[in-house]
Amino acid sequence: MDQDTFDQFLEQLERYVRERLIPAEKDVIENDALPEEIVSEMKEMGLFGLTVPEEHGGAGLNVTQYAKVVQTMAYAAPAYRSIFSINVGMFNSAIKNGGTAEQQAEWWPRIAAGEIACFGLTEPGSGSDSAAMQTMAKPDPEGNGWILNGTKRYITNAPHADVGLIMARTEKEALPKNAHVSAFIVPMDTPGVSTSSPDKKMGQAGSHISDVMLDDVHVPGDALLGGETGKGFRFAMMSLDNGRISVGAASTGYARRALDSAIKYANERQAFGEPIANFQLIQQMLAESWTEIYAAEAMMADVTARVDRGEDTVKEAAAFKVFASEMCGRVVDRVVQVYGGAGYLAEYDAERFFRDARIYRIYEGTTQILQLQIAKRMLREYAASV
Repeated sequence: MDQDTFDQFLEQLERYVRERLIPAEKDVIENDALPEEIVSEMKEMGLFGLTVPEEHGGAGLNVTQYAKVVQTMAYAAPAYRSIFSINVGMFNSAIKNGGTAEQQAEWWPRIAAGEIACFGLTEPGSGSDSAAMQTMAKPDPEGNGWILNGTKRYITNAPHADVGLIMARTEKEALPKNAHVSAFIVPMDTPGVSTSSPDKKMGQAGSHISDVMLDDVHVPGDALLGGETGKGFRFAMMSLDNGRISVGAASTGYARRALDSAIKYANERQAFGEPIANFQLIQQMLAESWTEIYAAEAMMADVTARVDRGEDTVKEAAAFKVFASEMCGRVVDRVVQVYGGAGYLAEYDAERFFRDARIYRIYEGTTQILQLQIAKRMLREYAASV
């Protein structure tokens, strides 16, 4: 999408967020679900196909534009971003980087039209540790296909998904490292695929996660992403870089929402005959929050520009996600403090911001795992330079 068209789209999206999505948040929270009419509107706006190439029915946004859309959507309740985030992030990235021409031609138009995707990597006994993955894919002895068995856990959008990108072992062990993991495109209505009831969570009402169970699931040979075994983990990791940028952008947008709420409250709340916004220690918390959001936005601009230039951004994407998610946690904590006792009450937004933001430091790679990844990349770069 050219920049002028994108700027107009983003302006319209900002109005939609403030005039349509934020007023509907109460309904989302009370029912723990997105209204169907809003999901339909989001599909009509093309939000489910933002990064799909235009010739396949999408908007063809680059990563810089995509991150700005995520940041804009994340100003509202997290569930709005969550419902389309896997489509335009990890699923599309995997199809782009690893899919065959036939897989791209089939799945890009479908997700651009609004079919919902999920991404199946984490399991009850394994998350970042792919060596512990138990889901198996064995060749179908009766034909050109595969039989999948296993369970995936904490899978975003699984209860509503039309298609899943499922990681499974195609070898007991293999070298090089992680070559035992392959990726499969699995329609969720395939016999043998089922999901558990949505898990009850600390926050992020309206965004659903659940287990995905695979019981003798037969898929055709062309379900293997890229048509080649042993590449699944690499495709997953490449997709996770995109997902981490999305979480960083979401953290930045939600921190901005929380700070704006605190500024408004500080100007309305009176103490000692004047607004608490006049108190210097309140101003300190507001200023620290703004400064950190600004830093995260600068990181986002840098890492997305690097991706669009075709650079390797494993380290930078991880660093952005770490900083932005930790930053958001600090901002929402300060916002509760600005609200004071009211910040602990469910009738105010501050406590919801606090609960919603906690997951950003966990999914798409915990802060601690990503710190290890950053350090390993740094040491590898040093070793290569000497």
